[in-house]
Amino acid sequence: MRYCETCVIPDTRPGIEIGPDGACSACRRHRDSGELVDREDRLARFEQLVARVKGEGRPYDCVIPVSGGKDSTWQVVTCLEHGLRPLGVTWRTPGRTDLGQRNLDNLIELGIDHVDFSVNPKVERRFMLRSLERFGTTAIPMHLALFNIPLTVAVRYDVPLVVWGENSAAEYIGTGPDADSFRLDAAWIKHYGAVHGTTASDWVSDDLTAEQLTPYYGPSDDELSASGTEAVFLGWFFAWDPARTASVAREHGFRSRADGPMTGYYDYADIDDEFISIHHYLKWHKFGFTRTYDNLSLEIRNGRLTRDEAIEVLRERGDETPHADIEAFCDYVGISTEQFFELAERFRNREIWSRRDGVWVIEDFLVEDFPWDRVPAGA
Repeated sequence: MRYCETCVIPDTRPGIEIGPDGACSACRRHRDSGELVDREDRLARFEQLVARVKGEGRPYDCVIPVSGGKDSTWQVVTCLEHGLRPLGVTWRTPGRTDLGQRNLDNLIELGIDHVDFSVNPKVERRFMLRSLERFGTTAIPMHLALFNIPLTVAVRYDVPLVVWGENSAAEYIGTGPDADSFRLDAAWIKHYGAVHGTTASDWVSDDLTAEQLTPYYGPSDDELSASGTEAVFLGWFFAWDPARTASVAREHGFRSRADGPMTGYYDYADIDDEFISIHHYLKWHKFGFTRTYDNLSLEIRNGRLTRDEAIEVLRERGDETPHADIEAFCDYVGISTEQFFELAERFRNREIWSRRDGVWVIEDFLVEDFPWDRVPAGA
């Protein structure tokens, strides 16, 4: 593994490129964006977009996909401040936390209509387990649902605009034409939406019929075009920074997690779903990093941490196996924790992992004295 010399992301992260200067593509993009991006022009373009959709006189000006998190709260606040009439749409995670519900309720109270969409739990359980068995991730159903349900609602309700948060291709990868795009389409979802290049139709089987998978299908680009519905990233028009969106959200009633992060570095992100930690944990087997590495790299790029400080955080964190969340997930889908770890083991990347004295290790790891022997057996 080769690590970015500016942040702590390794070259095993899908899409990341480390250049001759030792900096990864996400760090280079962040470094150069201050010179390349005309924020006044982008604000003007957003205001033009707002004027156009408001001028269409439809019942709703935009759909905002919301979880109640700090980013979706920021999206709602920003759209309301610009005079838009939003319809909030949520895919209801089966692992919604009490704090997640409280923050979602607060977001709705800001003054929006809202749809809370639950998928048939019998279908969701089977789909999540199939996702784990096939690709070593539990989150393909989640991503297909949270991307496609809001788009479907927008088309059905004749809404001209869908307002997403940040473009993850830009913020976490930083390279390729989609990193500079302000539009989300089917191709973007397939490539960057953490769906392993699949659509709902790729999961049709004897125990998951096309009819049962209906919530996971979204409108085609042609259907979006015919309806006049456009999907954009708000983070293209306004500079996206997790600390900034969290600050705005807190000013409008959002609450962070009082007892620290659920997963990753932030106490204000990934706090509404007790299953999201499993998605991020499984990156450890496949790529040798976790959500904490992404978060710390954002902190480095935004000048709030040095690289040495970030490495020290990783040293202090050590093993990040989310045992309680894994147990909750296993109860939900009907498998044992032993079966879970057996499935996870099938996806351990042998190009970066090796056995040393009976313990799995990553040679030349970023943290020189990482406590490999403290990682629980079977994890």
